[in-house]
Amino acid sequence: MDLLRSLPLGLYLEQPQTWLHKIDPRVKFAWLMSFLTSYSFANIFWRVLLVALLIIATIVARIPRRVWRQQMGWLLMLSFFVLAIAAISPDGLGVNYQPRLPANEQILTQPSTSNTSDIVKSAANQKEYSYVLFHKGPVKVTRHSLDLAVRLSTILFTVIYSTNLYLLTTAPEEITSGMESLMQPLRKLKLPVTEITLTLTLSLRFIPLVLEEVQNLFRSVMTRAINWKKLGLKGAVKVWITVAERLLENLLLRAEQMANAMMVRGFTSPNEHRVQWQDLKLRARDWLAIATLILFWGVRLIIGTEV
Repeated sequence: MDLLRSLPLGLYLEQPQTWLHKIDPRVKFAWLMSFLTSYSFANIFWRVLLVALLIIATIVARIPRRVWRQQMGWLLMLSFFVLAIAAISPDGLGVNYQPRLPANEQILTQPSTSNTSDIVKSAANQKEYSYVLFHKGPVKVTRHSLDLAVRLSTILFTVIYSTNLYLLTTAPEEITSGMESLMQPLRKLKLPVTEITLTLTLSLRFIPLVLEEVQNLFRSVMTRAINWKKLGLKGAVKVWITVAERLLENLLLRAEQMANAMMVRGFTSPNEHRVQWQDLKLRARDWLAIATLILFWGVRLIIGTEV
């Protein structure tokens, strides 16, 4: 099991350089925030459309299949399981559904009032409606449970994959440069913008180290051929607590080593060691991405708002 290859979450793809790599990180960050916020108060159609847009963007960008195939597959499988489980779960409304038409349809044909014919015509024109979409044995799918299932599964996929796609096509230094540029107005409030962006860069660089430590500890446990049945529940819990403690110790050791390396190189304060980030300039493709983003929000407000 190689977590760094099979599940490269939060890792930057250096080669090949796609058109997503070349877009300004500030523009990509605006797109990311749009994906993470546009599904709020959105209808089902828009939520499913966001998932489709992320998949299409991955394919059109020509990101190598080996990079996104497994992680997208696992995420789609997880979203499908959430969809299935939520659809057959109780919807929480406790509705005792009753049909809108009476059981005895002859009541509608009885000439009790002067507008009986109008009632009969309106009843005949009514489309069949059923709150329960599927019910067989213990499995019951209602309109509300299906709606909740689609919302949960699409939000899960959108939040995780949009963030992963952003980290996959944007270098940590570019993310830091974009964040520092966007946070420039906060300097007037005397906030430590440089320290915040530097911390962000270190946290992004720390993600592969965490995956590597988890991978090494998992391999060390598997190579010992532990008989989990003989250990029992209490023994298994003790083993995993020991592994968690070891993981925390290793991560703290890595953090201390990184801090010592930075201090040796002069990273003591932004005044003594000014961090030079990239010079960000908006180009033609960035303005095209901004125009597309404006169109994206226009379509969202027109067809994506939940009624």
